[in-house]
Amino acid sequence: MTHPSPQSDWNLDDDAEFVLEEDESFGAGALAEPPPFELATPAPANQTLPEIDLGEPASAPTMPALPPTPAREEGRFTEQPVPRITIHAACDRPEIAELVTGMAADRRMARAEITIESGGIDAAVTRFASQASPNLLILDTLQHGAGMLRCLDRLAEVIEQGTKVVIIGAVNDIALFRELMARGVSEYIVPPMQTLDLIRAVCGLYVNPDKPFAGRVIAVIGARGGIGSSTIAHNLAWSIAERQEVGATLLDLDLSFGTAALDFNQDPPQSLADVLLSPDRVDDVFLERVTTKQTQRLQMLTAPATLEREFELDATTFESVIERVRRSCPYVVLDLPHAWTSWIKHILLAADDVIVVAGPDLASLRNTKNIIDLLKAMRPYDSPPTVALSMVGVPKRPEIPFKDFAEALGATPVASFAFDPQLYGTAANNGQMVGEVAPQSKTAIAIDTLAAQLTGRKPVEAKKASIADKFAFLKR
Repeated sequence: MTHPSPQSDWNLDDDAEFVLEEDESFGAGALAEPPPFELATPAPANQTLPEIDLGEPASAPTMPALPPTPAREEGRFTEQPVPRITIHAACDRPEIAELVTGMAADRRMARAEITIESGGIDAAVTRFASQASPNLLILDTLQHGAGMLRCLDRLAEVIEQGTKVVIIGAVNDIALFRELMARGVSEYIVPPMQTLDLIRAVCGLYVNPDKPFAGRVIAVIGARGGIGSSTIAHNLAWSIAERQEVGATLLDLDLSFGTAALDFNQDPPQSLADVLLSPDRVDDVFLERVTTKQTQRLQMLTAPATLEREFELDATTFESVIERVRRSCPYVVLDLPHAWTSWIKHILLAADDVIVVAGPDLASLRNTKNIIDLLKAMRPYDSPPTVALSMVGVPKRPEIPFKDFAEALGATPVASFAFDPQLYGTAANNGQMVGEVAPQSKTAIAIDTLAAQLTGRKPVEAKKASIADKFAFLKR
């Protein structure tokens, strides 16, 4: 177990030396560093907390059924995946064991080896008296007070130094929380809680203190070819940077046919391929040298767009590069090609947000539903993919109405982009984004709204056109 200070060693030589103090101010304010989960509601500030029984632990009431994880949350969280570690959970309550089982299925735990057993602290003491300790030990216990501490002292005698410990307890008491933190326990959680709360608590334990920051990854893919997913990805990255005024990096992952360089009127000497082909060399200095600066806030790694070589790269190469990029930028937008390979699937599963760009046609509907069903099944505790309709209203082309498309898909598209060849053509020929060419157009407003939803920020307020805007000669 970790010991944050020389005074944090396990000890309870004399029960009389330890007194769980009452704190009448508990509930009147927040802890200096509250856990990343919601604790049960504390007692009001004007009431004294009930004294913890220092004798035999009393039976705690059974935990109520866990509420379902919401489909999409108001905040924007970026939990970093855990490294390759071993996690063992010893549970007193079957509902907590189910919660840990759900955590094991989450994408952020993909590299962890997780085992679960019943029996709580006593089972953990028996097991690790004869075998190596895991990197992380999750203990679910109905014990509390001095009884819990005595069991933890026995556990400390068999557990190896460096093992992190998370305790899921039965009572919400600030004095017990303080004592456990002083003894080196990494986290103490009290139900009610959800699977995502436990995931966040575990992920938070393995954030690199030297580089704690990690940007949010947004993957954009088309349900079929030629639907305009790259155009939306590029405009979205620009809107996040220029409208939301936060740093963004665009990665054009269509290595053979990518159009980011054309859309932004750039001809960079180096491309994303230089990074992917030398993943071991990628550091902050190398990224700074190969990244193209489009604006003060927007940078990008463009595709080489050449057929001179075939790029046969594995998923781990893309993962390592994306992980490095997200360490240096708040938002990373991935422009994925319309294809289905192991690395594209891996990226979609690992992204924080997924946007599927579809057209109002049967092929798009089928493919979008397939993608959504797959991601929902394999990302049960993530927000469902976002769907955007593109090329709506092509003259003389039959199409599925918006309402029928949403009903058949089982999800309502968050944006609808009309077929407007004049607007998109002008922007492409000028090497500009729609928000630069026509900032008050419905397309630009829809992109800005989508950017606000993904970043969790307020939508950009539309500026009223001034007289100078209406009469260009007044600007001279």
